[in-house]
Parts: sequence; structure tokens; C-alpha cells
Amino acid sequence: MGKLKGLLFLVLMLLSVILVACNSDDVENSEVNTDTNTSGEQTEAVTGGDLVLATLSDAANLDPHLSTDVPSASVLSNITEGLVKKNQNDEIVGSLAESWEAIDDVTWEFKLVEGVKFHDGEDFNAEVVKKNFERLLDPEIAAPRAFLFESIKEVEVVEEYVVRIHTHYPFAPLINHLNHPVGVMISPAQIDADYESMAAGNSPGQLVNMEGPVGTGFMKFDYWTAGAEIKLVNNTEYWGQKAFVDSVTIKVIPESATRVAELETGNAHIIEPIQPNEVALVESSPNSVDVAPGSSLSYVGFNVEKEPFNDVRVRQAISMLVDQQMIIDGIYDGFGEAAIGPLAPNVFGYDSTLQPLTYNLEKAQQLLTEAGFADGFKTTIWTNDNPQRQNIAIMLQEELRKVNIDAAIEVVEWGAYLAKTGAGEHDMFILGLSNPVGDADYFLTQLFHSKNKGDPGNRTFYENAEIDSLLDQAREEIDTTKRLALYKELQERLIEEAPMVYVHHQAYLSGVSEQIEGYWINDSGHHKLQNVKFVK
Repeated sequence: MGKLKGLLFLVLMLLSVILVACNSDDVENSEVNTDTNTSGEQTEAVTGGDLVLATLSDAANLDPHLSTDVPSASVLSNITEGLVKKNQNDEIVGSLAESWEAIDDVTWEFKLVEGVKFHDGEDFNAEVVKKNFERLLDPEIAAPRAFLFESIKEVEVVEEYVVRIHTHYPFAPLINHLNHPVGVMISPAQIDADYESMAAGNSPGQLVNMEGPVGTGFMKFDYWTAGAEIKLVNNTEYWGQKAFVDSVTIKVIPESATRVAELETGNAHIIEPIQPNEVALVESSPNSVDVAPGSSLSYVGFNVEKEPFNDVRVRQAISMLVDQQMIIDGIYDGFGEAAIGPLAPNVFGYDSTLQPLTYNLEKAQQLLTEAGFADGFKTTIWTNDNPQRQNIAIMLQEELRKVNIDAAIEVVEWGAYLAKTGAGEHDMFILGLSNPVGDADYFLTQLFHSKNKGDPGNRTFYENAEIDSLLDQAREEIDTTKRLALYKELQERLIEEAPMVYVHHQAYLSGVSEQIEGYWINDSGHHKLQNVKFVK
């Protein structure tokens, strides 16, 4: 069933491209397409309807410039757009920019799509691009992911639909960074309103988060009932290929069994994640399981500013008590790939020759003894509502007992979890990070550069001047071979320094109803809903 749906999706994609090329109104106004199912019977793809997506966690912040989490980015990726995007083949393609070129080592010119309007009717143009990046880089806004674009010196308006981005230095991953969910455009009127709200004493982004983002995407924000659901509606005046469904209801259902039941009864059309041990159950029904390899990293982080985690020997010892394959087999039922370092295989900078710290109980005890903790110590492991992370915490707790480390597990609500780990209130914690840009700079700079300690991403509070220098060199190096060499050295050092335990690169498991087709999830865990259709 899954393979056939994939083939049907490709056919529909080709048909939609042909139709758009001939007459975009034909796609907009068509009501049914015919296809065949596994029995050879014809099915109809029908426009309209409310698509229900059941997810584990609620969004944390719907201001795209201030958001830092996957659940928020997944919602925003259907509302907002940037200059470029990644397609289903993991290729960077145009979005609000139809073309771009490097003028010199520090200048990129973008030709923008004309005639695009925001959901509030405001025009998209070069001035808007300038305004959005100036907001992103404004210290008063304090965007946690501003480091992605700190290389930008100036955004120059050349013509109404031509913009140039000047950088302080050659910055090889700029185009990849522009694909990040934080690099999207919101309405200039909403930006002005948010600054007015700040002048009245409110925090940056409060207005955008409360009222919902005003983007240019194929779906529009309707409402958000925190902890319950988010509603999106079709942008019928969208500048490109319009969505086929009338609306999307994103329901927050923390219990996995309940999500599966919602799929089985037809009350939900997509559920994500499904637990690995539920794959067989879903596949035994008329529904299917979509398995997508991820570029993310799941990790166990240490607060290296707290004793005893300021001692590298303690960090290395605990790293040697994490059996990655046991976690993958026992918790993820074999889905995913063991990490040898921080980068996934599909990310630029990955090196398969790296030597990870592997499970070694005897060596771990020796290192703890050398560090003065032969009798162990007490600590805490924080996790959130993610069941796999909770299970990793339990497995780790059991392993730590073997070396007399008494680790209490604390489960913290998602929003509080991000805030508290960002403030450094934790000892050990379990988290993950996706890599939507596909480049080592984003991942390594965010996780390990000292300037990003706390909420921007370096929640281990790791600081090393030599690592900072290597990161700065790598992001400014244009020569690909030299960049790769720098990233190999960085990863070797980070494996040895062990500010975190590099656990695995997850596979995203979605349950997909037989009632729909055209769904996919990217390697960062963002749901792509533009081509989803109901079928009869």
C-alpha cells in the first residue's frame, strides 16, 4: 500500500505540474482526479474537506522569527515562506525568490516573485525582505536563531523585486540557511504592529504569537487553542499552487494509543509520531505508515557549568554507558541510525570515519574513579512528554546505577522544558535538534558555540575558545575541501569533549489514512500539506 501511494503521489505531482504550466486556474477549479488503487479500481482525488492532523506536542511559539521548536516550525511551514525552500528530493529550490546568483564572494542577488500578497493584503517585495531581516537581526527582538544570519551586513533594495544580501565575510552556507524556518517573511504591517506592541510594554513577538503569523503561504492562520488545537484555512488567493483541502485542524493528542485510535476511526487523517511498536498495527489496517529518514540528532546533554559535569572524564564515562544500538532496537524497534557524532549522514560535513565513544562499563568506572567519583553521585535527568525520550531516560537511569550514580527522572511540560533548559536549570537532559538547512554550520554553531549558550541552542552551556575559532573559520571558508577538513576536526574534538551523548538520528514515523494522498514529512519533521487530497 505504501509503495503504491508513493507512486500515485508522483503521478499526481507530474499532473499538477503540467496543469499549472497550462493554466493555473484549471488546478484551482478542478474538483476530482481519477487514479487506481491496489485492486485496480479507480479512485477520485477530491478537493475540499478538513484535514485533521494529530500530533504529540503543541506549538510553543508561532512567531517564526522567535520560534525554536519543531512542533511550531511544522505548523509555520504551511503558513509562511522564505526566499528558498527544500523540495521532496532535498534540493534547494526557489520559493519567494525565483532565482539568485552570487555577484561576488560577499554579495548575493535575488530576483523575487512578483504579485505575491500576504494574507492581510500587503504586498511582498524587496522592501519587505529588508524589513524582515532587519527585524530578525534587531537586538531588541533578540531572535534566538539570529546567529543564522549574523553574517549579513546589509540587505539592499535594488529594484522593487530585486534584492541583494551583502555579508560581512564569505559565507558558504547562506543559501542553505535561507531555507531555515526562521528565515521566512511575515507581513510588514504585522512587523510594525509588533513594534508598537513592544513600545506599549509587551515582549517582542507577543502580538505575532497571540494573533497568529501573517505570511504568504498556501494556508492561513485561523485560531489557536493552546494545548488543544490549531486551525488553518485555505488561502484561496495564494500566488502559487493552491492547497487542495479547505482547512487543516492540528490536534494535540499526547497519548499515542489515542492518536492511533483516531486514525483507525477516521477522526484523524495523519498522526505523528506513531510509536515504533505501533507500526505493525497501523499497517495491518487499510491505513499506511510513512517512514522518513531524519537529519536530526537525539542526544543526552550535560550542563557543563555544573559539577560534576564540568569534568570531561565524567561526561566521557556517562557517554560510555549509553548503548545506542540497544536504544534503537529496544525503544525504536530498529528505526533510525546510531550517531557517531553530532551530524547525520545526509548533512554536509558528516564524516563516516569518525570514532565514537562506545559502550564500555569498565572504562566508565575507571574514568569516574579518576575524577573522584568512585562512589558515584546524585543527579537528575530531565525529559519532556516524548515517550521515547522518557524510555531513554529510564534505560540511562538503569545503566548509571551500575556505577553508583543515582539519577532521578523529571518529566517537564514542553514549554517549561525549553525555558528551563534554556536558563540552565538542569543537570542532564534529553532533547533533539533537527537540521533543516542540511549544513554543518547551523548544527554545530547552534549546539556548541559559546555565543549561543542557553535558549539559542547551546543548552549544554559548553564553552571552548578553540572550538569557537574552528566554527568561525569553517563558516567563512568557501573551499569545500577545506570546510570538510575543518568539520572533521571539529567533530573529533566534540566527540572527545563529550558535552553531550550523541544517541541517534531518528526516522519520522507517520500514520496516514487511506482517505488521503500526497502527504510527506521532511527530514526535519515538518509536515508538508500542500498536495494532500482526499480520495474516494
